[in-house]
Amino acid sequence: MDRLWTPWRYAYVSKAAPRGRCIFCEKAEPGKDEENLVVHRARRNFVLLNLYPYNNGHIMIAPFEHVATLEEAAEETVLEMMRLVQAAEGILRRVYRPKGINLGMNVGACAGAGVAGHIHMHMLPRWPGDVSFMTTVGETRVIPEDLGTTYKKLSEAFAGLKL
Repeated sequence: MDRLWTPWRYAYVSKAAPRGRCIFCEKAEPGKDEENLVVHRARRNFVLLNLYPYNNGHIMIAPFEHVATLEEAAEETVLEMMRLVQAAEGILRRVYRPKGINLGMNVGACAGAGVAGHIHMHMLPRWPGDVSFMTTVGETRVIPEDLGTTYKKLSEAFAGLKL
C-alpha cells in the first residue's frame, strides 16, 4: 500500500462537520467566504474552490438550496447555475489559460458523488501534458499553486460578475 503523508489535512479532518451536517450548506453560510473558499455568491448559487483540487483553478458551483438532484432544484436555481458555469468558463480561461475544461456533476452516491445530498458542478481547467509521470507512475497529483493564491486570483476575477 502506498502512503502519502499529508499532515496539513489534519486541520480539515479534525474540524469536519458533525455527521449529518452538509458541507455545502455549511460553506454557504455568510461571513466566512475566504475561510470557506467561496469566490462568488449569486442569488441562488455560489462558487467555491475545491479544498482538494485535481488541478489549479478547480472550482465547484453549488446551490444555496439543499437538494440532492437537479430534478428537485428550482428551475431558477438550475438556470442560474448554468449561467455561472458559462461565466466561470470565461473566467478560468482568462485566469489560467487552459486548453480545455472538464465539467461534471455526479448525482447520487453510486454515481460517485462525494456529497450525495447536495448537487454541485465541478469545473477543472486542463492543459496538454498536465498528467505527468507523478500521476501516471506515482499515482500522485502535483498542484503547484496554493489555495490562498487561487482564492485571490479567482475572487478578484469573479468580483465584477453580475447574474
